[in-house]
Amino acid sequence: MKRDQNSMHKDPMNPSERIDQLIAEITDWRGKTFASIRKSILEADREIIEEWKWMGSPVWSRDGIIAVANAHKGKVKLTFAHGASLPDPDKLFNAGLEGNARRAIDFFEGDRINERALKNLVRAAVDYNQIKLKKKAPAGTRAKVHKSKKI
Repeated sequence: MKRDQNSMHKDPMNPSERIDQLIAEITDWRGKTFASIRKSILEADREIIEEWKWMGSPVWSRDGIIAVANAHKGKVKLTFAHGASLPDPDKLFNAGLEGNARRAIDFFEGDRINERALKNLVRAAVDYNQIKLKKKAPAGTRAKVHKSKKI
């Protein structure tokens, strides 16, 4: 019997359903915090997509990775892929501050999520991804100016 190459990788749930399930399985304060973070991220930009990567991590993307979240013992960590390049006027980043690329926000029990500031940070990450994408665009995809031939 020939086995489908991808049979072990097929998952009947889409990423959003997997994230729903993950949150439902976290029955303490971290589940509620995770759900609030997710809600703020999705409300920040309607074109953000949810992905499931790295053996069980919720990832939010638009034109590149925005952030990944994980529930750890005693905290929920939200890591921005390009956080070091983002403005953070509300000083949300409180972890990974020494890195050259990533920055993280560790949420602890009793922390209040500053939804406005988090949404602004997410929007800044989307802007960063889109600017980076435009810079990477090959010359052939940019608008060309055609000069008319003089006769």
